[in-house]
Amino acid sequence: MNIKSNLCIVKKLQFNSMTTTEVTHKVQLVDGKFTAMEALDVINSLLDEKINFHKIHRLAMCEGNIDSDTGFDDSRMAQLLREKENFSAMYQEAKRAGKQFRINGILEVEIID
Repeated sequence: MNIKSNLCIVKKLQFNSMTTTEVTHKVQLVDGKFTAMEALDVINSLLDEKINFHKIHRLAMCEGNIDSDTGFDDSRMAQLLREKENFSAMYQEAKRAGKQFRINGILEVEIID
């Protein structure tokens, strides 16, 4: 697995009195060819990390106020769990066929108002 970080040029666009900043940083999180088992491990690890982030965020919100609106975190966790299921089916198909995976994962980061 190859992990890189690439700093991009900050571009500012002026529209009337509003300034918009485009992507300022890219992180090449995953880039490579993987066996089916390796791909399953990479994808599940990334998804599990995001699911745990939302669980902890939801817990932190509820600590101070049991009636906190955790709808966003709940929906993201459900979506990420569905993604794990979807990839599991893809993994099974690739494993049966003896195929590999190519995974390219880039995070785009920008500063916003």
